Amino acid sequence: MDGADAGLRRTWRPAWPCPVALNLRILKRGGGDVTYRQDPDGTVWRGIRTPAGPATLVVRSRSGLGEVHAAAWGPGGEWVLEQLPAMCGAEDDPSGFAPQHPVLVEAQRRHEHWRLTRTGLVFEALLPAIIEQKVTGKQAFAAQRLLARRYGEPAPGPGAARDLWVPPTPEVVAGIPSWEWLRMGVDPARSKAAVRAARVAPSLERLVGLPLAEADRRLRTLPGVGVWTSAEVRFRALGDADALSVGDYHIAKNVTWALTGTVGDDDDMVALLEPYRPHRHRVQRLVELAHLSRPRRGPRLTLPTHLPR
Repeated sequence: MDGADAGLRRTWRPAWPCPVALNLRILKRGGGDVTYRQDPDGTVWRGIRTPAGPATLVVRSRSGLGEVHAAAWGPGGEWVLEQLPAMCGAEDDPSGFAPQHPVLVEAQRRHEHWRLTRTGLVFEALLPAIIEQKVTGKQAFAAQRLLARRYGEPAPGPGAARDLWVPPTPEVVAGIPSWEWLRMGVDPARSKAAVRAARVAPSLERLVGLPLAEADRRLRTLPGVGVWTSAEVRFRALGDADALSVGDYHIAKNVTWALTGTVGDDDDMVALLEPYRPHRHRVQRLVELAHLSRPRRGPRLTLPTHLPR
């Protein structure tokens, strides 16, 4: 975090050994995410669109000191440093989560300091979730990279030198024409949902602080936003430990296989995780962190294109 422009700085002493890179990893959208970088020493760089404007955030754990060190640049710098503890998991409360299943006991033991992030940024979480609907991760992540580079902006301060980008504003997203979405590989159903969400982005940010059930209900009143998309937003932006990703192509299969040895569907997963309320997302994420996935068989999916012939 050295440089001629030191930016704003904050040193935070969390109440537990906070694994910054582990906790923030869920915000990374694929290996080529241009809004997220991680250095070999675990330092995380994020390009963030805040209510106060764009910001570059650089944050790392100093475990030997029991501290988290952060620096920020840009008009949104003060905002992201204020949100730093919540973003790193300080508002997550795992008390009451006492799994008995050996798989979960071991996963929790290995990741005992992991906590859910709470970014407080609803549109930031919603736009990628919409783009990820019903397509492969490879397709979605490619579209998100193009969106950031074509319609976002270089991150402030030293972020630009790291090829770090800030996502576009809702106003810019709302104005992207349909053919440009197609050129990025986003079909009309998803692009229309993204544009509609962008048009009501200010009201979406008011979901922060509402009861989680009410935030879920309001999110799902948006056309194109269903159970899966709402959950993907809530566990990132609102820190919802019960936000279960029902409707995902892989998650139900992996969770049921990890806990029963048999591959099941969404209904099986929902029934299986009912005793874990209000920590069902915590179970989902521990299975992911433990890299537990059912055996794969058969050829890979052929990636479709949404470009006109």
